[in-house]
Amino acid sequence: MRNFTLYPAIDLKDGKCVRLIKGEMSKATVFNDSPANQAKQFADMGFDYLHLVDLNGAFAGEPVNASAVEKILKTVSMPVQLGGGIRDLATIERWLDLGISRVILGTVAVKDPELVIEACKKFPNQIVVGLDARNGYIATEGWAEQSELHMFDMAARFENAGVAAIIYTDIARDGILTGVNIEQTAALAHKTNIPVIASGGLASIDDVKTLLEADNQHISGAISGRALYDKRIDPQAAIKLITKANQISQNRNELGNSIL
Repeated sequence: MRNFTLYPAIDLKDGKCVRLIKGEMSKATVFNDSPANQAKQFADMGFDYLHLVDLNGAFAGEPVNASAVEKILKTVSMPVQLGGGIRDLATIERWLDLGISRVILGTVAVKDPELVIEACKKFPNQIVVGLDARNGYIATEGWAEQSELHMFDMAARFENAGVAAIIYTDIARDGILTGVNIEQTAALAHKTNIPVIASGGLASIDDVKTLLEADNQHISGAISGRALYDKRIDPQAAIKLITKANQISQNRNELGNSIL
């Protein structure tokens, strides 16, 4: 049974809520000086899971916007997943102790996959792997460095490690509202038994509808940033669609179980 989730995104740069274009820090648009206020707005809209990225931390290799994250955790009660600059077990444990529900490991998943495996054992269902790719190949260090590792190969590394989810971001589409790379996301979702979350390019309610189609049932969620800030997606309409699709999926699952 699929339980699709739409994650509103808050990207943190210099303590503010911003959106980038293709991950370029020089192309940041500030949408809210108070990330905690933005988080509350998303909670009031009816979203039930928040996606955070410490952009400065991704480049620095350590948390930078901790104060903003902690204010968000004090402001909203919904679960929060966080990525950016998380490179060791101590940092993972610190964030989880502070109330983060899931941590996202990107660069360290490429450079030290054993740490990811160890973290999954120590913190079950709380470790997410971020696959950020250009033309299918993984980028690291806040997308500043390009690796020779293909995203399918990287996903295969963690197939049985206990990873809670994979977030696949098509960097070429991030922040430019050209639509999610459905084909690549679906291909990844079919190749792994780890739940896959789509990221990068979500532009309209039509993208949400496409992600909810039966052919894409292996995709477990999507992250939305600029489309929400620019009001290109009506939150209530999107949530209504998703709730209906999840209910249909649940009903089918229950029917199948009753037949068995």
